[in-house]
Amino acid sequence: MKTTLHTFFIFSICLFFINTLYAAPKVIPAAPKILAKSYILIDYDSGKIIAHNNADMPVAPASITKVMTAYVVFSELEEGNISLKDMVTVSKKAWKTPGSRMFINVNTSVSIEDLLQGMIIQSGNDASVALAEHIAGGEDTFAALMNQHAQDLGMTNTHFMNSTGLPNSNHKTSARDLAILAKALIKHFPQYYKWYSTKEFTYNDIKQPNRNQLLWRDKSVDGMKTGYTDDAGYCLLSSAKREDMRLISVVLGTASTHARAQESQKLLNFGFRFYESHIVYPAHKVLKNIRVYKGSEEQVSVGIAKNLTILIPRGQYKNLKPSININSSLIAPITKGQPLGKVEIKLDDKLLNSSPLIALKAVDEGSLWQQAKDSVLMMME
Repeated sequence: MKTTLHTFFIFSICLFFINTLYAAPKVIPAAPKILAKSYILIDYDSGKIIAHNNADMPVAPASITKVMTAYVVFSELEEGNISLKDMVTVSKKAWKTPGSRMFINVNTSVSIEDLLQGMIIQSGNDASVALAEHIAGGEDTFAALMNQHAQDLGMTNTHFMNSTGLPNSNHKTSARDLAILAKALIKHFPQYYKWYSTKEFTYNDIKQPNRNQLLWRDKSVDGMKTGYTDDAGYCLLSSAKREDMRLISVVLGTASTHARAQESQKLLNFGFRFYESHIVYPAHKVLKNIRVYKGSEEQVSVGIAKNLTILIPRGQYKNLKPSININSSLIAPITKGQPLGKVEIKLDDKLLNSSPLIALKAVDEGSLWQQAKDSVLMMME
């Protein structure tokens, strides 16, 4: 009996500590103090901001610029204008570009795939210029492409002057804009995003490590890009995924390579510890079948066009209150994609997110008999 009670006591103590360790926080504390000129932390799925400071302040992005350079190249690959196997002749300008390099030689031919890895992993300025010249004929024209993509993505505080991030007084972006860019690249080009987690790359018998220290410190981190100039300070755009949640962190203008990694890690740990994100309703899933009057069918399936995602304090998922609201009685004809109402997700009476409710299929007008019968039914209701 004593042994049984002793075992039960030990088990209860262990259970208490386990529950304490993993219990959902009752209060969300303020974000940790981040020693940087500007920063932002967002949830990838919902796009919601978890923490920020001076997120819209235009600043020099240094080599984080190359994320947009890569985005332009990936777009050209996607459109079939170029291929990874295409060979690029290295110009004297590309070869002489100062700063970090992958050490390509003038007048040699290098594949686009190698140049991309040299730019992404080794942060090669020479590779960036070579890619820009191959795609647009010159770096100025390529910068115009970069700015067009930035405008299309809604990067309102951004203007690029070159493909490298080398200092230029008119070359600016912001922490929020870089988070927007990172989210778009991960979403649209997952087949190429894998290169951002590569720890080292060898070209011309020269092996160079990825400068993102978090790739070695945190196994959940799988990208993205470092940057440094005297004007910009030490910068880091990072992304990490733990279980089904991905976060994007941008830290700009820290004092050292150690500081940019440390401050980024603080932000990521805070976000994962105190928040969780969920796709509450996936796109195009039937959420409900609604009565349709005067139609060839009596019901229409309704859903949403895009995933409905939310960011909530950890442990609050069970307290969510979803609701489906239909505009009014539905009368055929109904077209596919027609807005019919709204889906809302609330927590403690606070609206977290909403989405238009649409018809997932079309419903044509019914026969004259069906229309007459439904007219009577509608008058009786």
